[in-house]
Amino acid sequence: MQPPQYARSRDQYTVGWIAALDCELTAAMSMLDARHNQPDDFVRVPSDDNVYIWGEINSHNIVIACLKAGVYGTTSAATTAMRLLSAFPNIKFGLMVGIGAGVPQRDNKPDICLGDVIISKLDGSTGGVYLYDLVKAKSGGDFEAKGFLNAPPGILLKSLATLQAEHNYSGTDIQRHLEKITPNMKEPDDDSPGFIHQGIENDRLFKPHYQHVEGDSCEKCDPKELVDRNKRRTIKPRFHYGVIASGNTLVKDAVRRNELNEQIIGGCLCLEMEAAGLMNDFPCLVIRGVCDYADSHKNAQWQRYAAVTAAAYARELLHFVPREEVERAAKATEIMHESWSISITSTKGK
Repeated sequence: MQPPQYARSRDQYTVGWIAALDCELTAAMSMLDARHNQPDDFVRVPSDDNVYIWGEINSHNIVIACLKAGVYGTTSAATTAMRLLSAFPNIKFGLMVGIGAGVPQRDNKPDICLGDVIISKLDGSTGGVYLYDLVKAKSGGDFEAKGFLNAPPGILLKSLATLQAEHNYSGTDIQRHLEKITPNMKEPDDDSPGFIHQGIENDRLFKPHYQHVEGDSCEKCDPKELVDRNKRRTIKPRFHYGVIASGNTLVKDAVRRNELNEQIIGGCLCLEMEAAGLMNDFPCLVIRGVCDYADSHKNAQWQRYAAVTAAAYARELLHFVPREEVERAAKATEIMHESWSISITSTKGK
């Protein structure tokens, strides 16, 4: 990464990148081609406690906004996005980039592994993000379905299609980029895992009804209870496009995970806790690196690596977003106001 550049006007920043965790923020920072100093005309209002980092990727000026430490969930993500758009009114679209839980599919098709990347995509009419939550008041704590949320702006969907086609035709440079940057990333001071691949042998998917034994690792868990999967020949992350389910409830139970997957028409590939707070209020694409399987064996071993694979995908996507189209695109606030107007008109007509 190049050293910090001179400050720019806040109106020159057109891409908002939102991270929820410190490892996601670090991963995002590692993807910048260059860091920028704080813009000269940036004024933080007292109510804005976002963490901001400025920089660029492929000539796109980017603001990375991170939720304050210890605050998670859909409401916090929405608040972060609203403060971001207030401070940087020329933002055209957002990227919600970080970690999530992979949802194993029937017959392992597609075969989702730790470190893979899930991108929210269903079709042109929805954003590929499904809002759920766990209703504790109901008997058994059933999931309450709330439906699909808004789609990302057209410029992102078009760039996403181009990137998919490029991956199918000539592959991806993401693994090469990971091998270039991760050796330079500071390893944790303690013994916690770093930003590198954690080893295929440590990617364990257990049968749904088998509960974790004890401890942070699965060393004491019965290997006979592992799901039989084809072993991958390489550690290159794979990319999966589909529905991401989002809610305020952390799922750590494989049976409930599978119930939620069956409840959604067409199923889902990932569970996470922030995107639902954004999609109807902030036009964005959701990108998640898989760090666990939303079961009782959930731990933090793969979080940093999953954060960096998701960030690397976001970086590559920005290389397929034409800057001139971004300059011509509507502001995120304008898209939001149009969406609200349509929603109000639709409600009055009922």
